This record gives sequence, C-alpha cells and structure tokens, in this order.
Amino acid sequence: MAKVTKSNKIWWIAGGLIAALVLFLVVGKQQGWIGKEKPTEVDFAKAMRTDITETVSASGKVQPEVEVKISPDVSGEIIGLYISEGDSVVKGQLLLKIRPDNYESFYDRGKAAVNQTKAGTEQARAAFAQSEAQLLRAKVEFNRQQKLFNDKVISQADFELAETNFKVAQQQVEASKANIQAGVYSERSAEAALKDAAENLRKTAIYAPQSGIISKLAVELGERVVGTSQMAGTELLRIANLNNMEVRVNVNENDIVRVSLGDTAVIDVDAYTASNKKFKGVVYEIASTATGSGSSLVAAASTDAVTEFEVKIRILRSSYYELIDVKHKKKYPFKPGMTATVDVVTDKKLGVLTIPIAAVTTRNKDENTKEGDKKEDEKKTEKEDTKKKEIPKEVVFVHEKDKAVQREVKTGITDTSNGNIEILSGLKENDEIIAGPFIVVSKKLKDGALITKRVEKTKKEEKTEE
Repeated sequence: MAKVTKSNKIWWIAGGLIAALVLFLVVGKQQGWIGKEKPTEVDFAKAMRTDITETVSASGKVQPEVEVKISPDVSGEIIGLYISEGDSVVKGQLLLKIRPDNYESFYDRGKAAVNQTKAGTEQARAAFAQSEAQLLRAKVEFNRQQKLFNDKVISQADFELAETNFKVAQQQVEASKANIQAGVYSERSAEAALKDAAENLRKTAIYAPQSGIISKLAVELGERVVGTSQMAGTELLRIANLNNMEVRVNVNENDIVRVSLGDTAVIDVDAYTASNKKFKGVVYEIASTATGSGSSLVAAASTDAVTEFEVKIRILRSSYYELIDVKHKKKYPFKPGMTATVDVVTDKKLGVLTIPIAAVTTRNKDENTKEGDKKEDEKKTEKEDTKKKEIPKEVVFVHEKDKAVQREVKTGITDTSNGNIEILSGLKENDEIIAGPFIVVSKKLKDGALITKRVEKTKKEEKTEE
C-alpha cells in the first residue's frame, strides 16, 4: 500500500471542504436559507369603529369685538389728559383737550366777519330804500315833463333829460337789489366760516364716542398731535368693550371651504396653557375676500403667497366666567393681542370605521410593476407623455400571511387631534393594517412584500448600532 504524502492529505481535506460547501449551498437554496427576501419591519394596527371629529386648526390673536381708534380732527398741543390706560369711560366723557387758542382766534375772527357782512347787508337794504325813493321822484318828474312836452311847453331836450333820469333811477333800484342779494350771500359765507371755526374749536375737546375701557393710550400730556378732517391723524387712544372678546385667525384656502358660520371651536390661549384651561367659541364671521387682497397689480405680485381668509370666533363668556374676580380687579381675563390657537369643529361622526392617518398613502398604477416590465414601459414613454397623467389612488396595506397586500380605499373626514381617518370603503372592522413607519408605508412598501412586526430597540441597542 502506497504511503500517503502530506501534500495529498491537504488536497483531500480541501476537496472535502469544497464538497461540504457545495452541499450546504444546494440544501440552503432548496430550504430558502439563501436568497430569501428579508422581511420589512412594520407596525400593525386594526381598523375599528370609533367617534371621529374633524377640525380646522389656526392661530391668531385675541381682540375685542368692538374697538374704536380715536384720532383728532385738529392739530395742536395736548393741554389736558383726563384718563389713563385701563380706565373705564362712559359715552360722552371728556378724555383730553387740545390747546384751543388759535381756534378761539379763528372763531372770533369769523364772528366779526359775520357781523361785518350783516352790517353790509343792512347798508345795501338802506341803499335800496333810497333808490326806490329816487325812482318814485324821477317817475313823477318824468310824467310831468311828458305832459308839458305834449302841450308844447318844454323843449325836446328837457323831456329827454327827465326820461333819462327816470331810467337811471330804475337801474339804481335793480343795482340795490343785487347788492342786497350779494350781502345775503356774503353773510351766508361768513356764517359758514364761523360754523367751521366753531366746529374746530369744539373738536379741541375729545369726548368718548362709546362706553368701554381705554385699551391703549398712545399720547402724553404736552405732546403735539396732527389732525385733519380729510384723513386719519395721530392715533390718540383706543376704547374697547372687553366684555365681548374674539379670536381672529387666518385660515388656509384649502380649509376655509369646510368652515361655516355657527361652527363651534376649542380655543387655547397661550396665557392659560400652563393651567390647562380651554375655552369655547363660535364662528360668527368669515371674510369673503382673502387677506391682503387689493388691486390686480398687488394680486399678481403675490400669486406665490399663501392665500388665507380671516375668521372671527367669539369667545363664549360662560367658558371663562370662573376667571372673573371683581374683588381683586380681575374683571377682564383676556387682554387684546394675546396669542391663541383655535380648533374649529367642522364635522363629527359617531361609530364610524377608522384607522391611523399614517396608514393611508397613495400609489400610482406603475409603482408596483416588476423590473422586467419597466423596460417595456420605457418604450411607451412618448405615447404616455401625450396622455393625461393618472391620478394617484388612496391605498392601505393589509397584513395577510406575513405579506403586505395593497388595497384601495375611500376615505372620509380626518381627526387630526387623534390621528385617525374615516374609511368609507375598502376595509372591514378588525382588518389588520400596516400603520408605520411612515417612510416605509408612504415610499418603500410594495404589494406582496414580506413583512414582520417591528421590535422597539432600547437606547443601548441603538447606540451599539451607531
């Protein structure tokens, strides 16, 4: 028997290892150990019946329903300031006074001008009476001279002189009448100027146009202010009714169609967030024109801006009545300008089929095609460009035998606060669906893909992987 050398022994061992490896690969392939698709880790949830509330959220400011801005109609120095910010005032109360010296001078000048024009009118009337007397005398003289001329007693020249004097007297009467009329008009003009001066003098004293609270005082004693009757002058102060407060929010154009007058709202005022206090409100006014809309030029310049509509929500007094403390001078719990977040309830349904919002995604028809079909589809690119683009359909992935089965659904209203969405068709109660992770459901998951339940990793495991 031949002696086995060391080199032959190595070859035998190597051959055995290779044979064992080939056998392992063949068996592993048959058993699915090698080349098997790795399942995707996902989160599961069940379709169940529950109550769902659709809301539209927006942020804004707390403001009084009625707030009057007061500006002067005359310019000058403030010589009297009789109120402070936060004071309660009643309608007709004197608030402040502007130095009236110049306006008193204008008034006195106007009064003198009225008296002067009245005197002129009286002079015109006296002149009219005198001209009438002269006309009467000229008429008598003319009649006498005419009779004498007819009797051939006086000459033609004497008669013509009497006739001329009579006509001049008539013209003097007409002129006196015109002077009286001119005096009347001058008198009216002077009286109008006097009235204007008196009105300006009256406007040096500012009175409260309504009862309320001085919510803002923008001037100080001795400060000069500018005022005109044609345009708004310096803002002096604001009077607000703090008993009736509202929240003004801007709602996106995609959501405004779901908001209606009378919708209830839950209001979260930042100042009371720490105390976990919520307030109730009612939508009572919806703007018909978008915020900031103006001329066509402005609209064209702002086409890329977000289009929003202002919505006013009245805060129900019953929801904050317990915050009112008159004894400690806390009569008004809200101050103008406070920041608030509003959830307007636009729809509510009871006992409807719902699933998590993250479980619903969209897919195009081509997203689940196989790689082999893609090359064929690429040949049809030119034809597809001429066709209308396909609208993506809403789908969910249902868990069936460790696989993700794509199923088209029809959705209803959305409850953003609880993260649920209504399912109108496509699912049954207790169907197990894939609810996450979001990036897997929205982008990666395919129809028929292998799935497994995701196991939450501890922080230690996450650090180890990093």
